[in-house]
Amino acid sequence: MLSVLSLIDIVLVGSLIVMVMLSGYENFVSKLDADAAQESPAWLGKLDSGTLKLKVAASIVAISSIHLLRIFMNADATPNDKILWYVVLHLTFVVSAVLLGVLDRIAFASHRDS
Repeated sequence: MLSVLSLIDIVLVGSLIVMVMLSGYENFVSKLDADAAQESPAWLGKLDSGTLKLKVAASIVAISSIHLLRIFMNADATPNDKILWYVVLHLTFVVSAVLLGVLDRIAFASHRDS
C-alpha cells in the first residue's frame, strides 16, 4: 500500500511540473501552436495565472494528503510530536489553498459575470 501511495505521489508531482511548465510558457512567453498538435490537453489554452495558482495549491494539498496518509499508516514508528507537526503543516496548506480560492473568487468575480 505504501508503494502505491508513493507511485501516486510521484505521478502528482510529475503532472504538476508538466502543467506549470506548459501553462507558464503559454502565459508568460508565447502561445503554443495548438493547430499543429491535435492531441493537446484540454486545459492548455484555458489556464491563466490565477487558475494556475489554484491548481498548484490543490496539487500541493493532494501531495501533502498522500504524505500524511503514509505517515498515519506507519504511525507506530513516528513520534507523536512529529505527527502533530505533519498535521499542522498539512492544515496550513489546506487553509492557504482555501484562502487563495476565496481571494481569486473575490478579485475576479466581476470578470466572470460578463
